[in-house]
Amino acid sequence: MKLTESARIALRSIRSHKLRSTLTVVGLVIGIASVIVFATFGASVEAEIVSDIGGSSANNVYVFATPTDDDGFDQVIQPVFTARDVRELESIEGVRRVIPRGIVEANSITHESDTIARQRLTATRPETFDEESIVAGRGFRSGANEVVLNERAATAFATNVSVGDRLTLSLAGNRTTEVTVVGIVDGTEGELPVSDFANRAQVYVPVDPFYRTVVESPSVGVRQRAYPQVTVVSDPTTTAATKAAVETYLREESDARRLKPGGTELVAQTSGDFVERIGAVIDRITRFVTGVAVIGLVVGAIGIANIMLVSVTERTREIGVMKAVGARNRDVMTLFLVEAGLLGAIGAVLALPLGVAVGYAATRYADVGFALAPAWTATAVVVGVVVGVVAGLYPAWRAARVDPIDALRYE
Repeated sequence: MKLTESARIALRSIRSHKLRSTLTVVGLVIGIASVIVFATFGASVEAEIVSDIGGSSANNVYVFATPTDDDGFDQVIQPVFTARDVRELESIEGVRRVIPRGIVEANSITHESDTIARQRLTATRPETFDEESIVAGRGFRSGANEVVLNERAATAFATNVSVGDRLTLSLAGNRTTEVTVVGIVDGTEGELPVSDFANRAQVYVPVDPFYRTVVESPSVGVRQRAYPQVTVVSDPTTTAATKAAVETYLREESDARRLKPGGTELVAQTSGDFVERIGAVIDRITRFVTGVAVIGLVVGAIGIANIMLVSVTERTREIGVMKAVGARNRDVMTLFLVEAGLLGAIGAVLALPLGVAVGYAATRYADVGFALAPAWTATAVVVGVVVGVVAGLYPAWRAARVDPIDALRYE
């Protein structure tokens, strides 16, 4: 029997049982569409995050301490990089500047009559602000009672903070300081790329005079300012070499290697390193969630197997007639496999646009860019068809083994 003839007979059988075939296909559509939705949403989130991180300075080398069993995202908030480390890093060939960042403990911030609780301010250097990141005003000056706010912090009070406004900082140790807001920014140079995802209100103060965290330098034996994170800005053409030199210094000569807590390691990472790590994490999550959606495909396969077994029973006499006029076991088996495959193919064709449409709606709801996952989408469609064929194997084998004499007697 020709394959085209088998397809014609299979289509006739499907049309003759429209409701039953529709319900079977619906189960498969839900399974395939679910896989496409989760895969598309995962790819969209990954593309959005990678785009955000990739947009940060590619020539930045971020230096911090992290737990040894961590993927490199969690920074240890402990001052381990001394002023000596900062100077030595600045002397490495290819380094343009080094931007240390520290934490200033604070109790609250008051603007006019509105007070908000605040536990930490970020102390850094003036060069952390560039023209592209400044929304209004300018960066602060070292040694001045000036602060810079990000846009979220500027809108955290009852009335929005503007450049020139005065704030009252209640700092640890019962210190109260009046400061002037000199700038509003939408980001800073030297900040870890993953910090933007927290979307927190940030208040930046100059290291001098606000940052007072000191430790004794193991190398020179005197107390110095120490920071939990340092960013090395390198020449764009020597970023890889600079990163290697920084890693060597951290491993062999730095004060930080002696000051770091037990169970931690010093790392130097670029934006590309963060992209790889975050991409790997999102990919694992996507595979897990998509794997759960595959359960829908299993349900669809069971539905196809069920309808095919029912079809074999209903068409026992027809099978007997086919064998009586010369049809071979292979012809009968092919007929039922084609029917099962057609059900799978119909489900895949309908699920593809549905999955993409729902995936697009999910990205709009989550406010992330839309990105397809071609590999997952193609896999879902192929698996849908294969599931249909595999689910029809046993019913087809059973149909092929029907005895023609018994089949002709079947009522």
